[in-house]
Amino acid sequence: MPLPASLAPLRHQVFRMLWSANVVVSLGVWLQNTGAGWLMTSLAPDAFTVSLVQAATILPVFLLALPAGALADIVDKRLFILGTQTWMLAAAALLTVLTFTGQTGIWSLLALTFAIGAGAAMNSPAWGSVMAEVVPRHDLVQAIALNGVGFNLARAVGPAIAGFLLLFGGPAVTFGLNAVSYLAVIVVLLSWRRRVRRSALPREQLLSAMRVGMRFVRYTPVMRAAMLRSAAFFGPAAAPWAMLPLIVKQQLGMGAATYGMLLGLMGAGGVTAGLILPQIRRHFGRGNIVFLSTICSCSGMVVVAVSTHWLPAAVGMVLFGLGWVASSAVAQGAAQLSAPAWVRSRALAIYQLAFNGAMILGTFFWGWLATEMGLTVSMLAAAGTGLVLSVFARSWDIDAEPHAGGVRAPAPPSPEAVAPEFVSVVRDARGRVLESQHYRIDPARQEAFLSVMAEVHDVRGRAGAVGWQLYQDVAHPEAWLEVWWVESWTDHLREAMRMSEDDRTTVARAQAFHVSDPVPPSRYLAVSPQHLPEPKAAGQRPAA
Repeated sequence: MPLPASLAPLRHQVFRMLWSANVVVSLGVWLQNTGAGWLMTSLAPDAFTVSLVQAATILPVFLLALPAGALADIVDKRLFILGTQTWMLAAAALLTVLTFTGQTGIWSLLALTFAIGAGAAMNSPAWGSVMAEVVPRHDLVQAIALNGVGFNLARAVGPAIAGFLLLFGGPAVTFGLNAVSYLAVIVVLLSWRRRVRRSALPREQLLSAMRVGMRFVRYTPVMRAAMLRSAAFFGPAAAPWAMLPLIVKQQLGMGAATYGMLLGLMGAGGVTAGLILPQIRRHFGRGNIVFLSTICSCSGMVVVAVSTHWLPAAVGMVLFGLGWVASSAVAQGAAQLSAPAWVRSRALAIYQLAFNGAMILGTFFWGWLATEMGLTVSMLAAAGTGLVLSVFARSWDIDAEPHAGGVRAPAPPSPEAVAPEFVSVVRDARGRVLESQHYRIDPARQEAFLSVMAEVHDVRGRAGAVGWQLYQDVAHPEAWLEVWWVESWTDHLREAMRMSEDDRTTVARAQAFHVSDPVPPSRYLAVSPQHLPEPKAAGQRPAA
């Protein structure tokens, strides 16, 4: 019997194994987060200090996401993820021992929470790009949604379990079970024989790979829009994460079990959103789904803000969870679909910088505002800010679809072969490479040509160009010269493989404006005049 559309990605065995392991780890994460948040309310019961637990979880992502994404694109992702899982296991085990022996204080709790967050930050870009490897493109958005479902299944039961564990066993038990959960992913990864594609080109250097990733995001409109939409949502949506423990304790007058129950109901809302998302996507575009999801989450925040009883707060958390998962799955899906495999981890890392940067700023700000003006005012202000930003964010388009197959775009024009005497020179060169392409354009079509060249500018940037410029010949107005430059000869060799089908089509459209015989692009290697032979003086005899 075929699976329903909401579960379709689970028919792929590797995805199913990884997804199941991730559910176990997510359960451990929620035990950890719930235990850490509640422990901090005992160590320092004020809004700002409690919000630091959430900040310590998010801050590593903000600091480490980009180098982590670059590393994940450079090395074997499977081995990389194994390393990050082992690191988190060790940090969680140490926190367990310290808490069990009564030695955990404010700063040790924050430090080890930060260490676990650092492992998660290093893991996340690689994990997201691996998920894109193990499902076909048409299943990717729902696979991301299912990851959200798994995370929220864990959220639905994890905090509730954590609440009882905190009541009868204390935080050390929740921390210990989190440490054990990482073994699930480690076992699955050890059994997975991932196919690694080998390249004849040298491996990218870390700093260069980071710069290329940033240029890709800068010149990819859908990626930029997804980042902005996410930041507009997650900044205000950080408020419940920062303040829920204190809302439960001070506003509702309840204990750990209620805190866990409310987080669980938020997870239930997230699970519901993931399961109904295929039906929603049939009727609404990505941008509209994110907009409606923001309204849903902000409405839930308003309900929680004014609640003095657990029942309306529970309804509010369900609404918040519905919007949270739908918005994050759709926005991240747009980001992933716009990023090809060679740069996917870096692109996802930079995307995560946007929403985690917004989350950490929101966590600090709403925590501070709650300390100064009260929990209710802070939550209402966050909800209002989210609604206002969602209206402005609608102009950032995330609905554009990349090339989905069909007729293959023509390859870009090939340059002339390297001269024999330069073969060894370019192989060992470390300087920049300047490239140029000549065009001869019918003046009547100049405006259309310039419009396409604006797109070519983005194509060159996505492929790694450090700079780009278009010139017009002042003596021959029909003659144009496109110039761009890359960091190294190796980056130049990677340009063709970095171009997507859409990029090749754009370059072909620009070439179609050329009215005379095709002109191959030229390549120039940067040289230093100090390294050239000095000119001989007049009358000087050459050396024998």
